Amino acid sequence: MTASATEVVLREYGAAVSVPLDARAGQALAASGILQSATPDPHRNGHWLLRAGSKVGAVRVPDGPVVRITPKTPVRRLFFLLGFSLDPGRAWRDSREGVIESGAYDDVVPALAHAVERQIDGALRQGVLQGYREVEESALVVRGRLREAEQIRRHFGRTPPVEIAYDAYTPDIAENRILRAATERLLRLPDVPGPVRRRLAHQRVRLADALPLIRGEDLPRWQPSRLNSRYQPALRLTEAVLRGTSPEHRPPGTDRLAMDGFLLDMNKLFEDFVTVALREALRDHALTARLQDPHHLDVAGLVRLRPDLVVRTGDGRTPVAVVDAKYKVEKGDGLLNADLYQALAYATVLGLREAHLVYAAGRRPRRFHEVRGTVPEAGGRGVWIHQHTLDLSREPEHLLMAFREIAGQLASGRREET
Repeated sequence: MTASATEVVLREYGAAVSVPLDARAGQALAASGILQSATPDPHRNGHWLLRAGSKVGAVRVPDGPVVRITPKTPVRRLFFLLGFSLDPGRAWRDSREGVIESGAYDDVVPALAHAVERQIDGALRQGVLQGYREVEESALVVRGRLREAEQIRRHFGRTPPVEIAYDAYTPDIAENRILRAATERLLRLPDVPGPVRRRLAHQRVRLADALPLIRGEDLPRWQPSRLNSRYQPALRLTEAVLRGTSPEHRPPGTDRLAMDGFLLDMNKLFEDFVTVALREALRDHALTARLQDPHHLDVAGLVRLRPDLVVRTGDGRTPVAVVDAKYKVEKGDGLLNADLYQALAYATVLGLREAHLVYAAGRRPRRFHEVRGTVPEAGGRGVWIHQHTLDLSREPEHLLMAFREIAGQLASGRREET
């Protein structure tokens, strides 16, 4: 049997790489959905062809290698996109790079671990937050409220012990549990630098009075308030970390296994960034925006449509424009026919004369298409489909300026040929 590789480095949407893997590790990767494809190499026995898709980061395969997937977008820019999506108000006021501080690290996992540790340290700078939580327990003395039903069921009405419930002022609250869970997940990840690992261990000690979360359970819910305002940036980031860690898989004939790692889906990140940034930019035009607004293509309501963003009038009643974000590189002729058909369907259902597609890369910043066969309006033209391209390598202030321009076009409905 060919020994497995200890580390595999792939590039986001890069060419497939032939890697020595045993069958169990290869099957685990194929079943996980982490990669775009993982298949046995027909030309090399004991090797698998691995090709990354939109997910970037690193995972450790049980009894297998560490798989690192590097993004096409620079890491600092990637963290600007993430920070903007999580806290658009702060990012819109402060367009500098590093709204989420990623340090000097060039890889996703080290930068993420550094960013989370800095955010948690900032949250705990004024001390660990405490709050009231209902506690139910057996005790020798009565404290709080007597749980009569439990007293009868468990002890046939005899005392002591007594079944009681009371409100405890404690650090064991949802906010601290989430922060602790994130530090523990990051400490299990591959590629976390030693200095960052030591600081994360220190944060875990500070949060020791919060109970650990059970792996696989839903995150506890918390409500934003004045009391936890200093925690909120850290909570938004740590929840993103916990959603992106421990992808699970079930290879054929085996039990469910969990991979330790962190992955960002660039498709989802780009979609969130575009829709949130446009929503913020449209506020200057007194327009509202609905994200993932549900509609149906057919009268019977069998074919669902869910455009990324529908722009509406200030009262939210009348659609003004529709936008879909596409984390794609345009083809040589600049045309992605399926995207154009999809945009036309959105415009038709919403009764709009225009639809907009926003791409992550392309050769031209803007282009448009007038659809043949659509009923002309008073101006003598049919439905128009606009294509916009963002250059994610540009500085954050330039990206935000591009969104202001797109928002202006959405608001005014002007048609510009380029």
